[in-house]
Amino acid sequence: MASTKVTFSLDDETISCLEQTAERLRRAKSRVVREAIREYAARADRLGEAERLHLLATLDEALARIPERPAEEVDRELAELRRARRGGGRGGAGA
Repeated sequence: MASTKVTFSLDDETISCLEQTAERLRRAKSRVVREAIREYAARADRLGEAERLHLLATLDEALARIPERPAEEVDRELAELRRARRGGGRGGAGA
């Protein structure tokens, strides 16, 4: 794997954490940083808990608005819509 040297400024607490982690895992600090960045990037696309709860609440609201109708009624309406599309609209060609 090709490597590129980069320079970052990190606070003392972060440096200490990096050094302790690298020592504990017996890995190079650069490897610890690479792995940490990969893990962070993988999690970055996931929703946070607040976002997840908001989306679930939105879905619950949308589902609550769906009218409960018998399947036969829905099937009749869909069939009517299909006929209307083929015939130029619900009112027919003269509407």
